[in-house]
Amino acid sequence: MTAEAAPPGPLPYGTPEAPRVAVRGEAVLEFDPEIARIAVTVSARGTDRRAALEDLTRRNARVLELVRGYGEAVEKLETGAFSVRPELSEKGRRERVRTYHGRVRVSVECTDFTALGELTTRLADLELTRVEGPWWALRPDSPARREARQQAVREAVTRAREYAEALGAGLVALVELADLGAEDAPPPLPPPGRMVPQSFAGAAEAAAGVPELDLEPQRQIVQAQVNARFLMSPPVLT
Repeated sequence: MTAEAAPPGPLPYGTPEAPRVAVRGEAVLEFDPEIARIAVTVSARGTDRRAALEDLTRRNARVLELVRGYGEAVEKLETGAFSVRPELSEKGRRERVRTYHGRVRVSVECTDFTALGELTTRLADLELTRVEGPWWALRPDSPARREARQQAVREAVTRAREYAEALGAGLVALVELADLGAEDAPPPLPPPGRMVPQSFAGAAEAAAGVPELDLEPQRQIVQAQVNARFLMSPPVLT
């Protein structure tokens, strides 16, 4: 008993009875940011290695204490790179340590933007502390990304239907739906200029008080693109 041969599949470009229409659906939406990140770099310098380490430890502890004091407004607090390096004297035949440089980098992620301006300036007012940011962003699992993808799919369906209607036909079935990068095409580049850091040098204000920096959240652009192929009914060409 021989197995029956499978019926031939549709041709890559459809047939006169079942033409294919291929379209790209795109969506570009704007959303308010959900998180803000700032980077804090604490420094210490001295001719004695132990003294430089003690200064660095003390300043780092002050930064962590200040950030933790904001409670739930800070969602994430992480210590990154730590380094202590000697600086050698340029003159003389013998290698001599001129001074020691210490540095600790701390990253802070905030969700309460009303407290962000105050936190930023208070950190910048600390001794030998550098603050960079903020960098505004959406969460990786933000509903905004899902909304953009769904909008791109709806745009693909609308575009394909318009093409079919221009020929007096209608959409019959969806053949394929794929992300832009799923077909070995280069993925879309992220929109430029969405993360522009600002820097603030420590101890910039007098002891009369640290002003609160007015920070305006930067709207985030979310892009989504899909390729879609549909079967449509035979067109009316007469």
